[in-house]
Amino acid sequence: MTDRAAAGPAAPRPTLEAVAERAGVSRATASRVVNGGAGVRAPLVERVREAVAELGYVPNQAARTLVTRRNDAVAVIVAEPETRVFTDPFFAEQLLGISRELTAHDSQLVLLLVEGPEDYDRVGRYLAGGHVDGALVFSLHADDPLPGIIRRIGLPTVFGGRPGWPGSEGDRSILYVDSDNRGGARDAVRHLAALGRTRIATITGPLDQTASVDRLDGYHDILLDADPRLVAEGDFSAPGGERAMARLLDRAPDLDAVFVASDLMASGALRVLRERGRRVPEDVAVVGFDDMATVAEAADPPLTTVRQDIEGMGRLMVRLLLRGLEWTDDAAAGGRPLSSVVTPTRLVRRASA
Repeated sequence: MTDRAAAGPAAPRPTLEAVAERAGVSRATASRVVNGGAGVRAPLVERVREAVAELGYVPNQAARTLVTRRNDAVAVIVAEPETRVFTDPFFAEQLLGISRELTAHDSQLVLLLVEGPEDYDRVGRYLAGGHVDGALVFSLHADDPLPGIIRRIGLPTVFGGRPGWPGSEGDRSILYVDSDNRGGARDAVRHLAALGRTRIATITGPLDQTASVDRLDGYHDILLDADPRLVAEGDFSAPGGERAMARLLDRAPDLDAVFVASDLMASGALRVLRERGRRVPEDVAVVGFDDMATVAEAADPPLTTVRQDIEGMGRLMVRLLLRGLEWTDDAAAGGRPLSSVVTPTRLVRRASA
């Protein structure tokens, strides 16, 4: 006799009717509670939840989707190669915030990476297939077709970072979460100037991304007449920071400070400064941007940087998307439209400046 036969037939799966009977309510009321509907009095909600727990009732997801028109799944789309996404701590922190917030709302994360032109059709087909309730999109570049694809599909979306594609400026229907990139850059450069540094350089991120442009604008807000030789473009990676720092030292060897638009690039800049025999901060003061503990605190010397709450921004993106879905359902009742969110930054002082 097999173990299965010895165990006897499986117990029947609890039904919604059984939940309703146990709670002493109608099937319709039990369904509204189980599927997250509104309009049920609190005592009845509690009785249904107790019945669900006692019976071990598990809702049928397919039936639940028909009732709620929701999949309880959100696409997270990153417009970067997978090698970058899985090695850059910035993406790790942001995905951590997104994952934790989705879990708290009993929703699933579906990660979609866009590495090349051939990926756009695949991602577009998936999004149009009704598999997810909405999308979170970040690390867009200026010519990225994703916003247009998403707009044609009509999928609720929140973007990570201020939009910068044609026609996006002033469009309040576009929801995004960003940090005060320009203000944070001003604080960094102002700090370097207050230390008495007079040849302050900057390493930017890719200038086809709005965060990079905003941080460069913040640099120029403080240094209106900055020498163009003191500006070098990077790519938000440590090797990119190394290359940009080397270019700056070659064409402006008298520089005495550098504001770097990310901690990873700053770590690369510090390596080049050591190789060139420049002491930090005595000869060259360095300020980064992000305040990722695994990078800024581990740097040699520890990095003065501008803190943005990366994990918190991931959480905010989820909350804004879910509130947007609720607002869409309640719009006929006069719900207030949602607004984008810009989070504050602050300077964290360590040994590099």
